[in-house]
Amino acid sequence: MLSHDVAYFAGGLSAKLATRSRHVCTFFGAGTSKACGLPDVALLTTKILAGLEGEQLEAFKRITSSRNLEQALSRLRRVQAVVEGADVIDGLTGAQAKALDVAICKLIIQELSSAKAHLGPVDKLVAWVERADYARPVELFTVNYDCLIETALEARGVPYFDGFVGSLRARFRTDMVEATQLDSDVLLPSFYARLWKLHGSVNWAWDQTHPAGQVLRLGNPVPTNQIAAIFPSDAKYEESRRMPFVVLQDRLRRALNEPETLFLVSGYSWADEHLNELFFDAAARRPRSEFIAFCYSEIPAELAEKARKTPNLQVVTQTEAIIGGLQAPWAEPTEGIALPPDIWDGTTCQLGDFRQLAGFLARSSPAWSVEEQAGLSGLNVN
Repeated sequence: MLSHDVAYFAGGLSAKLATRSRHVCTFFGAGTSKACGLPDVALLTTKILAGLEGEQLEAFKRITSSRNLEQALSRLRRVQAVVEGADVIDGLTGAQAKALDVAICKLIIQELSSAKAHLGPVDKLVAWVERADYARPVELFTVNYDCLIETALEARGVPYFDGFVGSLRARFRTDMVEATQLDSDVLLPSFYARLWKLHGSVNWAWDQTHPAGQVLRLGNPVPTNQIAAIFPSDAKYEESRRMPFVVLQDRLRRALNEPETLFLVSGYSWADEHLNELFFDAAARRPRSEFIAFCYSEIPAELAEKARKTPNLQVVTQTEAIIGGLQAPWAEPTEGIALPPDIWDGTTCQLGDFRQLAGFLARSSPAWSVEEQAGLSGLNVN
């Protein structure tokens, strides 16, 4: 029976992470924040439903009947942009849409407070980032709105750049996000980690004093009477107010297409068609790069289909993996090889759980010795 060797996989990943010439990136979805005790999008939506009342509750139910939370926020912002006076869209005037938007953002900020989270997993992640000594900066991409990673980075004193310059009312610097090795006047050193929040943040706000409505990164979560800058995704939404998101999406696209990149994906549901297309296209175009998706439970169907046809797109779950295009269960480690519990708990591979993956990364800098890897094989065929 065909099976995959978890020790060989873990040892190989450690060796790749120890290669300083690699361009290493991570991509985190809601599952990583959930591992720290915060709600994922489904639970967050439930909590918003519980926190709204009266007409706002009914309006939110209508809008989310065929949309997810981010799409609902986009819809509300589009209504605000196009409705004037007493005109109504989706049963809402422009003023009512704005009031509902503010109420939703208030509840999101309340539920995603770092004070409610346990930071152990992100602290381990940052311990790895702190020791990273790659030729190019580590890039941390996330679609989460919370500030867990920033909190952990600052607690350890790790320098990082998130696209904004300043502290209390930081402004977005497109030129610094897009800087290459040729732009020495604005390019930050590689020891600065890059943190790219693709869908916005609870501490991003619209600058009400700027006619174009620029986005600011505040020193604290957005005040309760303001709208947080969270993913204005509608293509017809005012272009100037989408600028940080467009630039950061482009940064993801360029990072994915850099040669010989190692991209680790955790906590992501693979439910966003646009993001999926970016990953799948990069895996097909860059055969020398490697993309590893760590899944907490079952492998999403589209991801499994692509991974079976794309050898450099690997998928890891508790019970099985797709490696080199072959989908097979994990085999028990070879007798005499003891693996840490964050890799193998005796019956399953644990790396699909962000809490365990972060622990693995925290000690991953040194490559496994030749002796430790001796005798390991990639596939067992019984």
